[in-house]
Amino acid sequence: MSESLEARILELRTRDARYSKNAYFFVLDALDHTQSLLSSSGQLDRHIGGKELLEGIRNLATDRFGALAKEVFNQWGILSTEDFGQVVFNLVHEGLLQRRAQDSLLDFANGYDFTREFEADYDFRAAWEKLSQA
Repeated sequence: MSESLEARILELRTRDARYSKNAYFFVLDALDHTQSLLSSSGQLDRHIGGKELLEGIRNLATDRFGALAKEVFNQWGILSTEDFGQVVFNLVHEGLLQRRAQDSLLDFANGYDFTREFEADYDFRAAWEKLSQA
């Protein structure tokens, strides 16, 4: 991880301390993850919108944290998909991400419910099947 990136995120957090630095790094990782998924499906490098990023966040969170994703996000100050929008726009304000004119915080509104996605509907068998096939 770049010291410059770390310093810029720490500086960003002096202006908005609602979210852990881990939330910012996770969003950047999820952006890379989403771009990788889109590239592997034949889509060239392009701008990723809020709804697409939310899908990438859900996918990466499921892979990394499984049924604990909601708890991890809550520890980071992320209580809803709208918080991910705030993180993204804080990164934009810091110059770490770019946005299009049509990008909006509303793109992150009502994306999905963390309890339903990561706890109630979480399929524990899917994670086990991945391990048993490895």
